[in-house]
Amino acid sequence: MAGQDTLRYDPIPNSVSSEASHVKRPQSKGTPIKTFIIEQPVTIQRLPYVPKDGDLLVDAGTARATIAASKESPNGTPGYAEKHQNKTVVQQHAIYWDFDHDGIIWPQDTYAGCRKWGWSIPLSLLVMFIINFNLSYPTVPGWLPDPFFRIYLDKMYKDKHGSDSMTYDNEGRFKPQNFEDIFAKYDKGNKGGLTWSDLFDMWKGQRMVFDFFGMSAAVLEWTATYLLIWPDDGVMQKEDIRGIYDGSIFYKKAEEYERKQRVKADLRSSTSRSLVERATKLM
Repeated sequence: MAGQDTLRYDPIPNSVSSEASHVKRPQSKGTPIKTFIIEQPVTIQRLPYVPKDGDLLVDAGTARATIAASKESPNGTPGYAEKHQNKTVVQQHAIYWDFDHDGIIWPQDTYAGCRKWGWSIPLSLLVMFIINFNLSYPTVPGWLPDPFFRIYLDKMYKDKHGSDSMTYDNEGRFKPQNFEDIFAKYDKGNKGGLTWSDLFDMWKGQRMVFDFFGMSAAVLEWTATYLLIWPDDGVMQKEDIRGIYDGSIFYKKAEEYERKQRVKADLRSSTSRSLVERATKLM
C-alpha cells in the first residue's frame, strides 16, 4: 500500500523548471494532484494554478456568481462587488455601458462609453459596430433580431464564446481557477501580468478547433483590453485584468480621463489669464 501511495505523487524530472517544483507536494488536505506528465511536454509548459498553503482564495474551482475573486483579491473589488450583488459578474462587466440603468445597451451607449476613455471617434465607432453587431442577437428576448442591435443584460450569459480563458461559465459566473490559470500558464517569468508575447501564447494555447468566431473575438477583446490599460512597461497587471472581468476598471479609466481633461482645462485657463495679464501690463 505504501508503494501505491508513493506513485500518486508527481515525480519532477531534472528538465522541469523550478516553477513546477511545487506540484510534487501533497495538498494541505493530504490529497496530491498530478498536474503534468513528462510524456506530454505541453502539460509541463502550461502548468495550472495550484493553491498553496496560506492562500486566501478558497475553493478556486467553485464559480462565483457576483464577485471576481482572485488569489490577491479573494473578495473581489472592494466597494464595487458589494454594490452589484444583484448582477452576475458577466453582467457587471457590461453595466458600465448601461447609463440609464434600464438593462439595455444601445449602440450609442457603447460609443459613448468608449469616448469617455478618451478613445478617438473612429476607434469608438469601430468598437460600437463590433460589439453591438455581434453580441446583440444572442441576448434578444425573442427569436427575431433586434433592428437597433441592442444588447439585453438579462441574457448577457448567452454571449459567451469559445477559445478564450473560460473564466466566465455558461451562466455568467466567474471561475477563479480559470482566471488564475491564465497567469500560471502564460505569465512567463512571473511578472504579475501579461505582455503582447504572452497574449500570443495564450491565443494559441486557448484556441479551439474550427472556432473562428471565438478566436477572432478573443483577439479583439484582449486587444481592446491592452488599449484600455495601455501599460507603460508593456505588462498588463493582473489586478487590472481582473478589473476588466468585473467591469470595475471601466469606471476607473473614465474617471482618470476626466481628471486629465480637467487638469488640461485648468492649465489652458490659467495660461489664458496669464497672457491677458501680460498684455494688459504692456498696454
